[in-house]
Amino acid sequence: MKPMNPLLLAVVGLAVAIAGWSAAVLSGRYGMATPVLPPTGLVTMGVIVVLTLVLGIRVLRWRNGKKKKMLNPILAAWTLVLAQACAYTGTVLLGWHAGIFVEQLRIWSLRSSQELTGLALGMGGGGLVMIVVGLVVERFCRIPPEDGEDAAKGLPGHPRPGKAKGEGEYAYRGD
Repeated sequence: MKPMNPLLLAVVGLAVAIAGWSAAVLSGRYGMATPVLPPTGLVTMGVIVVLTLVLGIRVLRWRNGKKKKMLNPILAAWTLVLAQACAYTGTVLLGWHAGIFVEQLRIWSLRSSQELTGLALGMGGGGLVMIVVGLVVERFCRIPPEDGEDAAKGLPGHPRPGKAKGEGEYAYRGD
């Protein structure tokens, strides 16, 4: 799998923010409810974040050599997929609720209750946490670079040999 591109996440977030803003404008124009997730969505986001972190820490502990038992390669692959899905889901949630938040700011003084604005802000914050956790756990799943056999480790002036096989790959090793 390829690592996530933060620029792609930003483009997706911006596109979804425009869609969220448009949906908020249209729903307000036609007297419908503003399309924002209920507060229980924060609980679901929290469960996903905690699960992703727990699995990511297991992979990190194996990668750093603190576990003697071999890591299940399927678990490592699932952890990577979960981390990337967490980041993309967080991007969509952050973008959607940022668009709604911008629309709510426009009519801030006209509303008697700012409950919807706070909810959109909370959901956007939850999306941001999901993005950060997804990106961090994705980094946990990378295999650290390996030096060549003849390389002088840590000495300045001694260039590293060519890229070692397996350097920069994810924690799943096919050998």
